Amino acid sequence: MMGWTLRRYFLLRYLGITLWIFLGLFALVFLIDFTESTSRISGLPGFTYGTGLAISALRVPMIMLQTVPFVGLFSAMATLVSLNRRYELVVARSAGISAWQFLLPFCAGALLFGVLSVGVLNPLAAHGFSQSERIESMLRAGKSNPVSNNSVPWIRQKTASGDAIIGARAILNQGLEMADASFFLLDPQGNIVVRKDARHAYLRDGYWELEGVKVIDNSGASVAEESDRVPTDLKPEFVQERLARPETIPFYELPRTIEVARSFGLRANAFAMQFDSLVALPFLMVAMTLIAATVSMRFARMGQSATMILGGVVAGFLLYVVSVLVKAFGVAGFVPTTVAAWFPVVVAMFFGVTFLLYKEDG
Repeated sequence: MMGWTLRRYFLLRYLGITLWIFLGLFALVFLIDFTESTSRISGLPGFTYGTGLAISALRVPMIMLQTVPFVGLFSAMATLVSLNRRYELVVARSAGISAWQFLLPFCAGALLFGVLSVGVLNPLAAHGFSQSERIESMLRAGKSNPVSNNSVPWIRQKTASGDAIIGARAILNQGLEMADASFFLLDPQGNIVVRKDARHAYLRDGYWELEGVKVIDNSGASVAEESDRVPTDLKPEFVQERLARPETIPFYELPRTIEVARSFGLRANAFAMQFDSLVALPFLMVAMTLIAATVSMRFARMGQSATMILGGVVAGFLLYVVSVLVKAFGVAGFVPTTVAAWFPVVVAMFFGVTFLLYKEDG
């Protein structure tokens, strides 16, 4: 039976290596994102390198959240290989400790890392990404590059005064705010009556509040106005479902968002898929640890096969690809979101446990 001291030692080794890998990857992602974003927005009026650093710092947590499964995979592989090269696992085995016992601290550490990613990193990432979009939108301030119609988010609203088609360059504040928005107001016959281009548009109770408006009528004459209003019957939950990206909504707010959206008759598959994926993330980390164990537990004197290590990396990558693919099916409604979120995790765990049972217990 493995004592608490050895368990704590293995757990702290795993958490320490995980922290260093996470920080190293954070620095690398920050430098890459800062270089890319600077080249994209450096020509905008009011840009400073301090602003570029702030935007990249706010964006990086969202990117790091996508890399969490790979951090778990690489940290588990690095820890097990390190323990093997120092013959610590050999000593543990000679003391009668089975592979299942000394893998338990690693699985517990992976589960803890996954819980922290969902409970701490996800809200920070959602808030930071929203703030980075807001800062970049303020920099552009109506001076954005032309955007193709296929990439602009559009929505159509129906009111007693007539229909309106609404589009915007950027969606902010979880879909409740738009930057560089265009409103095409239609008559009962479906003809465009007037176009209103606004620097910013905010969804209020019963109307859209527009700022920095340019009103263009059928004759092509335009009039600039400081503010304007467009009536609407849209509810915030409907706009969030149609325009907001699920990644920008913190984990703790997703259940309420899903419940309210479904009360309006909306499917809310994208938000449900995001919620179920985050719930399954800690167990996906455990599955990554088991995959790492299948390729990293050979004795050091037998040599760490580069092919085996590469196989573990490829297996982790395939698991991530399958997770993304099944997630797309869940968002589209082809399979239940719960099944889509947990299917890759269960399959990976069965694969890891089966392989370890074969290698350790015959």
